Amino acid sequence: MGKYTEDSKQLLKLIGGKENIGAVSHCMTRMRFVLNDESKADIKGIEAMKVVKGTFTQAGQFQVIIGNTVSDFYNDFTAVAGVSGVSKDQVKAAAKKNQNIIQRIMTNIAEIFAPIIPALIVGGLILGFRNVIDSMYIFQGGHTLVELSQFWAGIDSFLWLIGEAIFHLGIPVAICWSVTRKMGTTQILGIILGLTLVSPQLLNAYSMAGTAAADIPKWDFGFAQVNMVGYQAQVIPAILAAFTLVYLEKFFRKITPSVISMIVVPFFSLLFAVMAAHFVLGPIGWAIGSAISGFVYAGISGNFRVVFGAIFGFFYAPLVITGLHHMSNAIDIQLANDFGGTMLWPMIALSNIAQGSAVLGMVYLQRKDEDAQEVNIPSMISCYLGVTEPAMFGVNLKYTFPFICGMIGSCIAGIISTAMSVTAESIGVGGLPGILSIQTPSILGFVICMAVVIVVPFVLTVIVGKKQGIDKAAAQAAADREAEKTEAAAIAEAQANADVHDIAAPLSGEVIELSEVNDGVFSAGMMGDGVAIRPTGETVVAPQDAEVSVVMDGSFHAVGLTLANGMEILIHVGVDTVNMQGKGFRCHVQAGDRVKKGDRLITFSKEEIKKAGYPDTTMVLVTDDNDVQNIRMKAGFTAEAGKENIMEW
Repeated sequence: MGKYTEDSKQLLKLIGGKENIGAVSHCMTRMRFVLNDESKADIKGIEAMKVVKGTFTQAGQFQVIIGNTVSDFYNDFTAVAGVSGVSKDQVKAAAKKNQNIIQRIMTNIAEIFAPIIPALIVGGLILGFRNVIDSMYIFQGGHTLVELSQFWAGIDSFLWLIGEAIFHLGIPVAICWSVTRKMGTTQILGIILGLTLVSPQLLNAYSMAGTAAADIPKWDFGFAQVNMVGYQAQVIPAILAAFTLVYLEKFFRKITPSVISMIVVPFFSLLFAVMAAHFVLGPIGWAIGSAISGFVYAGISGNFRVVFGAIFGFFYAPLVITGLHHMSNAIDIQLANDFGGTMLWPMIALSNIAQGSAVLGMVYLQRKDEDAQEVNIPSMISCYLGVTEPAMFGVNLKYTFPFICGMIGSCIAGIISTAMSVTAESIGVGGLPGILSIQTPSILGFVICMAVVIVVPFVLTVIVGKKQGIDKAAAQAAADREAEKTEAAAIAEAQANADVHDIAAPLSGEVIELSEVNDGVFSAGMMGDGVAIRPTGETVVAPQDAEVSVVMDGSFHAVGLTLANGMEILIHVGVDTVNMQGKGFRCHVQAGDRVKKGDRLITFSKEEIKKAGYPDTTMVLVTDDNDVQNIRMKAGFTAEAGKENIMEW
């Protein structure tokens, strides 16, 4: 019966029984459950348990905080429940069934973008800085730094090399690579597919809006023509193309004999995927973009602009996910030319700020989680400077609710902005510096809207995040990190002591040769070489710094230790004392404990052993020398526990 058997029985009952467990695992301090029906879990009852330090639900997982002894608890729980544990990745996969279709889509998008987040953050910071030096007309009578200084003009031009590589060219390539990586197919084919979407042979996507249909280059096959259009910064066409490649490769790999697989599979998979991307998927993406652009233009110039402001403010951030948001640039330019300003661009800037404020909420919630802050803070900065992709893909979509909180704040600001006819001169910095592009009569209205998109998403994110336990998760992550540091320090200390070359007597008494023990198993060294002690004391102590590897549960007459150098020793009190079933013995440690030299391990009664009719001679045996050479056993003297050495090497 384990230490946590009764607690495990209670927890099993409170989470709804064995039949309610879809999967279970554990990390450093938490039990991680995927429950078939989360409503069956009695959260108040669970949190009232003395062994439980708290609970929270995140990403479809119900997590119960136990503490540093979670591994022991986990072993007892799985034994009591009669379930097998799985890996954390398997738990995450199982947890997806507790997510609705929108959450699953968002999760999959986040998983696709997770590997490319570092590049997005770098690109966001670079483009945000370029916005500051080449789009802020505040220097020397309304000029930018680029206009005034050749140095800054050179910096601006140089940084665009990186910015273009990441956002214009890199995104489709990175997405295709990430999808193939996620799906376990050939990654180099994904990279090549991505490159075909941004080839310089194609008409750049950013030139599409200003190019007449007759001037668009085409592939002419005689019986049909296909537009040669690039998909710079496009997301949906890249994802569709990549998944097409994945399933084509799996199909051809399945039907192709292995002897020609190396030739047939990559050739036909890539060929058909590129054809699908340019002949079908790309045109569909542009059709969607054109429809959205027409809708936006009609809404922003119509009689129901307030309604449009609410809708556009709410849905602009999802539009960014598609990569079609750059189509709004053409509309902004047209509005500025026709009406002397644009009411659309201010809402775009406000939406960007709203997503940044949602990340600010996550910064607050996860202020104790150093790993999360490494992504949160740079993403927030780039978002406030007008580039939202790092914030949305790196943070907000990962948790879903911050993204929605940002959309709500943007929706409210969109209503206010259109109601007050907030107008910008033209396109500017799509973040906090965007106020510099607002026409003078509209500055007050834009300031009010900025206040809304700063406060509302932040407050909503904090409220929802606390309800979902994000702050608890962050605090627990910090605690896990401290526990890991403590464990690492203990390991380092143990390694520092690994050069110790002796073992002290664990018990006071007369040290004798093992051959003098009146038991054939021990005296013949069948359980390992060592020495024996005829005890004068009744306390067994650790003969060296070590980890407790085994304790004889029930009888408590023996304990196994693993030293820092990997050597394993066994301290066995008495001969045949296992038959006493623990009477007269008390063990003060359990398996997994780290002990220092001199720490108490076992106390026993010499009188009880004598009454039971057994010798109290105690054996100290090397059960695994871990290749330690020239171990010398010392005998023929009286030792004091923890002082004189009984083994040296």
